[in-house]
Amino acid sequence: MNLRTEVNWEDAQKRRPPSGVPVAAAITGRYPPDRSDTSGEASDVGEEFWLVRPMYWTSEHFGEDGTRHTDCFVDSDGIVRLPYGRGGGESVTHWAELPTLPRATVRAVFGPDVRPALRAAWDTRPAD
Repeated sequence: MNLRTEVNWEDAQKRRPPSGVPVAAAITGRYPPDRSDTSGEASDVGEEFWLVRPMYWTSEHFGEDGTRHTDCFVDSDGIVRLPYGRGGGESVTHWAELPTLPRATVRAVFGPDVRPALRAAWDTRPAD
């Protein structure tokens, strides 16, 4: 079974996903400085990063403290990140649609349709 998939990245500064759609988001920023390192080396400014996280795009999000955010990406912990160039310590440079499930055309299956979908993907009955 071929489980390869192709990812098409979109520039977050130019194009946005539909509101509420889960995506893979490429995030850039800088980790906080490591306060346990007392050498005074470059680690005092933190380490720059660029990584991929699952998120969703929304036109409106209310944080736990009631703060209203608009046109933003939100992760599973409720952390809000803006598209690159719109401010914030960590921002989204690119986004991509999540791949579909193996041998399927959808990204989620629930309830009684799960076992048949797994059987179709594995061509055998999954262990219970």
